[in-house]
Amino acid sequence: MTDHLSDHRDPAMIAALAGGWVADAASLGLHWLYDSKRILEVGGQSPEFLVPKYDYFEGGFGYFAHDGKRAGDVSHYGAGTGVLTDSLLANKGTLSIRDYQRRFRAFFGPGGHWQGYIDNPTRVTLDNLNRIEQEAITQAQSTTTAELTDQHKRVLVQKVLPYTRRLSGDQLAEPVRRAISLTWQEPEIQEAGVHLAETIDHRLWPTSGADDMQLPAVSKLPPLVACYGGSDQLMAVTEAAVRVTNHNDEAVAWACCASRLLDNLYRGESLPSSMDSAAPEAPDPQSLARARAGSALAAVSAGDTFGRTCYLHEAMPVIFHILNHADSFTEAVRANIQCGGDSCGRAWIIGPAMAAVHGVGGERGIPLSWLARVSDAPALYRNIEILVNRTWETS
Repeated sequence: MTDHLSDHRDPAMIAALAGGWVADAASLGLHWLYDSKRILEVGGQSPEFLVPKYDYFEGGFGYFAHDGKRAGDVSHYGAGTGVLTDSLLANKGTLSIRDYQRRFRAFFGPGGHWQGYIDNPTRVTLDNLNRIEQEAITQAQSTTTAELTDQHKRVLVQKVLPYTRRLSGDQLAEPVRRAISLTWQEPEIQEAGVHLAETIDHRLWPTSGADDMQLPAVSKLPPLVACYGGSDQLMAVTEAAVRVTNHNDEAVAWACCASRLLDNLYRGESLPSSMDSAAPEAPDPQSLARARAGSALAAVSAGDTFGRTCYLHEAMPVIFHILNHADSFTEAVRANIQCGGDSCGRAWIIGPAMAAVHGVGGERGIPLSWLARVSDAPALYRNIEILVNRTWETS
């Protein structure tokens, strides 16, 4: 999907996507510690890549959410971005809402890979997906033409769900029939199972998200913008992806602001002009203008003024303040951590934006040593290169 962008911008996009992972991992140790004085006591001038410890939160207000995580691990924001990245890779750079929903549910739901904090949008999205599925089951059972016993109904659900949670469309009928045939040979029962599977598949609504205006709405955007940047589809796919987890108009508007910002930066625009272009998409562009005022980086004061929590109307002005005043990737990431609060969520716009401008290495880019400190770095960076370079056959 990035054919419309000139190839010379690919290295900048690769650096930008890597910058999100680095900034998130760097922030994890002090994530959700709201006391800036305590952050300074614990982290000093280099608060990045600390092992998450409850001790840091004693004597300061905050919420310790990352017990058991190691230095270099990413937050639940990074995990969610990884799910969308995997979906984009599987669909050759195209957003498939159903594939994204299925992967999201499989990763964060029962039996999934994720071990860690579950935020409100994720929890409610999982509940909504379960509810949508159950409503489809009820509809299918009430509209089937087969005469089914209660046992038939129970067992068909058990046989069908493993397939509807990973397959769609024409992929469903054959494996569902085969699974049912292991127990029942009757064609009408098998067709009832196919009807059940297809009903569940058709009723997987794209707006499965929570009525929530927090940072998970925007943290997933860097890989999506890499696939659709410069396209007239960008705002539409941004909204579609956001409503999977955040079915809220204000969240969509802030996400469109973030997408516009990243899109301009990926295409080589300067930070000031990119922020100018992005601000009109925001629900409150005046707050972004106030955040950019002044001549000095003062992230702690920006947090005092606009707020440090996960809500986008607080986070986006802080992000714009840091981007407008920081001179390097390192300075921006450290300022974001020192501001306190939801530093990991903000990191997914700050990191990609600063890396798109300053690249990797040198005095202003992502430090090479920081790249190496991210958990599972080789696999993450390989996926970034595949996504940006569109080398799907190596995925």
